Amino acid sequence: MWRDTDKARTGMLPFAFEPGMSFERYADYALGVPMYFVYRDGRYIDVAGASFADFMDGHLPALPGERPTIDDWSDHLTTLFPEVRMKQFLEMRGADGGRWRRICARGRLLDRLAVRCHGARCGLGPGQGLERAGAPGLARRGAGTGAGLPVHGTSALEIARQATAIARAGLARRACANGKGQDETIFLEPVEAIVADGCTPAQEMLERYKTVWGRSTDPLFTEFAF
Repeated sequence: MWRDTDKARTGMLPFAFEPGMSFERYADYALGVPMYFVYRDGRYIDVAGASFADFMDGHLPALPGERPTIDDWSDHLTTLFPEVRMKQFLEMRGADGGRWRRICARGRLLDRLAVRCHGARCGLGPGQGLERAGAPGLARRGAGTGAGLPVHGTSALEIARQATAIARAGLARRACANGKGQDETIFLEPVEAIVADGCTPAQEMLERYKTVWGRSTDPLFTEFAF
C-alpha cells in the first residue's frame, strides 16, 4: 500500500546502497521531497507540493518572505516514509507492526546486525551481493514471493537464517541476563521459528485465509491482533 500511496516519500532509498552514503545525502533527499504543511500559531497551513529548499530561501508562496525554523525542518522530516527513516535514531518502518514478541525480536536482530555491519559490508555470505542484485527490487519481489525468493545464487530464507545466526552469536557474547539467568537470545525465538520452517507471517495468514478462515478476513483482526 505504501508503494502506491506517494512514491516521492515512500519505499526504498537506492542511494543508501551506493558508495558515499551520508547524512548529507539523506538531507538532500529530504529537501527534495515535496512538503505537506507548515505549523503556525496552532494551525496547519497547507503547502502541499511546495519545496522546502524554496522555503529556506524565503520563497514559499503560502508564507512569502518567511524562512523555516528547526521545528519546521523536524516537522517536514516526519512526513517522509521510506523503509528506513533517519531521525535521532534509525526508524525501521518496514518492521513497524506485529505481535509484541516479534517486535522485541526484530529490535535485537537489527541491533546486532548494525553492530556487525558498522564501518563495513555485513558479510552475510551469499548475501554479500545484495547491492549488485538490487536490494530495492528484491524488496518488491519478496512481497509477493516470500522467503523462497532467489537472491544472487541463494534465497531470502537462507540469508535470513545467516542473519539470525549472526544476531544470536552477538547477543550471546553481550551476555545481558534477566533475573532467571536467560540472556537476550530468548528474544530471537519468534524469528528463529520463522526461519526454521520457512513460513513467514504473511504466508501463515494466507494459508489460514484459504483453509480454516473459509476465505474470510474477519478472523485476522482477532487472531493476529496486536
